[in-house]
Amino acid sequence: MRYVAAYLLSALGGNANPGASDLKKILESVGIEADDTRMAKVVSELTGKNVEEVITTGYGKLASVPSGGAVAVASSAVAASSGGAAAPAAEEKKEEKEESEASDDDMGFGLFD
Repeated sequence: MRYVAAYLLSALGGNANPGASDLKKILESVGIEADDTRMAKVVSELTGKNVEEVITTGYGKLASVPSGGAVAVASSAVAASSGGAAAPAAEEKKEEKEESEASDDDMGFGLFD
């Protein structure tokens, strides 16, 4: 994943076709020792492809995977794009905190202590 992230950082920085040396430079700047075989694999798979199209294709594939992570990604993307859905989520978090505080009312003393 770190190699893909470095590739994306380089692409977003304006380098249309990042090479292994570009990825290595980014990774070493944050103290990560680069594995040449993994780095070469990422570069070979992404060379000549539009990064935005690859990301869009990946989102489509994640949506079809029946797992909790893909649903969370899809729902968070919808919430972020709609803007109005984010407010109810914040209210739900506040309610959970209130419930946890209410459960502390007995302060550790049980009925038969």
